[in-house]
Amino acid sequence: MSWQEAERRFADDVVARETLPRTFERSAVRNADRVAQRYKGGVYDRSLVSADVLDPAPVGDYADLTYAAMRDVVRNLTAGFREVGVADDTRLAVYAGTRMEWAQVDFAALAAGAVVTTVYASSSPSQVRYLLEDPKATVVVVENRGLLEEVLGVRDDLAHDLDAIVTMDEVAVADADEATDLDVDPANADDVYTLGELHELGADAFEEATYESWLDSTAVDDLASLIYTSGTTGQPKGVRLTHGNFRSNVNQCYRRFADRPDRDAGIPGISVATTTLSFLPLAHVFERLAGHYMMFAAGATVGYAESPDTLREDFGLVRPTTTTSVPRVYEKLYDAIREEASQSPVKERIFEWAVAVGRAHHEADDPGPILDAKRALADRLVFSSVREALGGNVDFFISGGGSLSAELCALYHAMDLPILEGYGLTETSPVITVNPPEDPKVGTIGPPVVDTEIALDGRLVGEEAVDVPGDVGELLVRGPQVTDGYWNRPDATREAFSAHDALPAEAVVAGTPPEARDGDPEEPWFHTGDVVQLRPDGYVAFRERAKQLLVLSTGKNVAPGPIEERFAANEFVEQCVVLGDGRKFVSALLVPNFGAVEAWADAEGIDLPADRRAICRDERVLERFQREVDAVNEAFEPYERIKRFRLVEEEFSVENDLLTPTMKKKRRNVLERFADQIEMIYEET
Repeated sequence: MSWQEAERRFADDVVARETLPRTFERSAVRNADRVAQRYKGGVYDRSLVSADVLDPAPVGDYADLTYAAMRDVVRNLTAGFREVGVADDTRLAVYAGTRMEWAQVDFAALAAGAVVTTVYASSSPSQVRYLLEDPKATVVVVENRGLLEEVLGVRDDLAHDLDAIVTMDEVAVADADEATDLDVDPANADDVYTLGELHELGADAFEEATYESWLDSTAVDDLASLIYTSGTTGQPKGVRLTHGNFRSNVNQCYRRFADRPDRDAGIPGISVATTTLSFLPLAHVFERLAGHYMMFAAGATVGYAESPDTLREDFGLVRPTTTTSVPRVYEKLYDAIREEASQSPVKERIFEWAVAVGRAHHEADDPGPILDAKRALADRLVFSSVREALGGNVDFFISGGGSLSAELCALYHAMDLPILEGYGLTETSPVITVNPPEDPKVGTIGPPVVDTEIALDGRLVGEEAVDVPGDVGELLVRGPQVTDGYWNRPDATREAFSAHDALPAEAVVAGTPPEARDGDPEEPWFHTGDVVQLRPDGYVAFRERAKQLLVLSTGKNVAPGPIEERFAANEFVEQCVVLGDGRKFVSALLVPNFGAVEAWADAEGIDLPADRRAICRDERVLERFQREVDAVNEAFEPYERIKRFRLVEEEFSVENDLLTPTMKKKRRNVLERFADQIEMIYEET
């Protein structure tokens, strides 16, 4: 039996069709004595700790919470939410970073019948107002005093009333001389509660029969969440996701990753023995599904990182077996590993040799005894210490939320830290395809998950695509994980879907049709807006977002993503954005890795200017970067090659609004920010 057939047939207690709070309840009963959550001390002023609901964690270390204890917290918070006005279909917004309480609030709000809407912790006041007003959220859970003040600062501008605001942290009364623009101190507001106070209200009111009635009143097809697209362009749209959408995707992903009996003992999977480190925004659908719903359904342990800046430390303390992340984090981790290895010329040469050996061994069908011996030495000298720095227990990483460089992915595989790349969108809960642990293929986003049908529409793709093996086109999808549309946006919903019979005759269709999964044969197709390649082996390779294809003035179509990915593992280039839409040729903006540039200059005896702007204009630096660009260009057709580039000193980040909270480039913002420099690139010479 093939692994695909075994995946389809696999069933156990985790695979079910039910609501999300019912999933958590059943898992908490099965895994009562197992560790559900690990939380760090000295990071937050947790109101649940102040209220003696939870024990404080040691400063700089982690404490554990069992499933039984987490269940008690969730149940009491559920009753507390009902006490402050949450009822069926109440929109409840969570405005916080990823932490233990986010997960507890999510399950409790869903159990209380609420629809959970999400607000990124990095949102601006105007975004906060929009993300509360568009769904008409009447209850808001915020992380701390700062975010509470943001909500209080916009509440009078909302077109609806807020019934209650809840803070995860303790909210101290403001000092008398503290400057504030608020009319009322948030700690004294009648409708502001701490999570500890909410828990106390719920504990006093909780009745199990009533709680069960709340769970029973929610149906699988009821709305569970509104997740707003991060908005690389335009105003975010609220994606409607039901309990059934999420629960179907949990089943689909768990079947792919579970410790199935058909697998060899050495193939890792997701099980009660899994520990994950959660640090991506839970406001985003990727972490919400893969690092939250699936993990708690499986009975795994979820540890919460202090922040993205402390990942190396938190990996060592939590010692995860897996984690989910976006390509940018894997790039930064690799940069940190390489930087540490380059502290001396000898260490750097050993590291580069080990990476080359590891890559050759990974790519070889039959490595042979000599390459095996070199690989063993490389592991002893380099790779084992890299794995230990990440906790020593990582079986595999999962990557999503953007396209991962195949070269970088291969480097991780070479170090026995395989990255299983997948693909999905907010509108698909999110996973459509993902690589299986037993047969990952670098450079692909894996085959479709079970009960998913895909189609490729080639009408948006230029003639250049005909030379690749397999079929290329815009990816269309239908399945139980696909949204039914956008909140209060029927126009956007109509634009995103097409009738089941609207595919062109030449469209390629693969996967599971509706009749094979008890679906509706009239089910419409969702247009992803992404161009992919369906390979002869059934794996899918990402090519580019259709709307981001660069159409040169010569008529040629160029996908910027693959070019940008070639720089992901480059020691000199921190970030790259490829340009050329409507222009005669392809160009790029490059953000240097200034540490690597300065180390190169020192080694070459070059005296660089102190100012980073001046470094970006230094002729010797530009000549060095030209060599890096030339090396990348060799992999592409002449019309795809970068003809000119500019170095820019400002790194793209969430804070300067050049990256989304999930670390995707906001191309429109980049074009606006660097408009003058882009024009210089294309000036006549």
